Amino acid sequence: MDLIDRIPAPVLAHSLLWEALVDIAEMRPLGIGPLGERRIVPILGGEFRGGPGHEWLRGTVLPGGADRQLVRRDGAKELDALYEMEVLDGTVLTIRNRVIVDETVPGPRYALSRIEVSAPDGPWSWLGRRLIVGTLQSARPGRAAVLIRAWLMETT
Repeated sequence: MDLIDRIPAPVLAHSLLWEALVDIAEMRPLGIGPLGERRIVPILGGEFRGGPGHEWLRGTVLPGGADRQLVRRDGAKELDALYEMEVLDGTVLTIRNRVIVDETVPGPRYALSRIEVSAPDGPWSWLGRRLIVGTLQSARPGRAAVLIRAWLMETT
């Protein structure tokens, strides 16, 4: 245990990378499977903008993606969304957002995710080499959409 004490822990830092307002259709049930209730929510489009220091990262969420959901037997939900975001320069980023939602305990809603980005070679490829953590909030009743905030994780 001496060695653990001699190696300083890195300090984690985060910055807001983007905010996306993603329009969604009504949830469609897909039946009960061995792990729980299966559902799908089509993604209809939307827009996104970069956070402070990342203002150049903005564009549209393309229609055609979907959020596949599993309501587990313990009450937690696993969301696995796959969709595309098109940056203003025409580059299309493929986004995979895996969310855990736990509303089974009192307190604030737990809805955190890991966001993976697949980008073509070029100025956006660095996004696929970073850990991005997301938050998920509903935009209802104002809009049939969800607000996804993506946080870039770094060490200092």
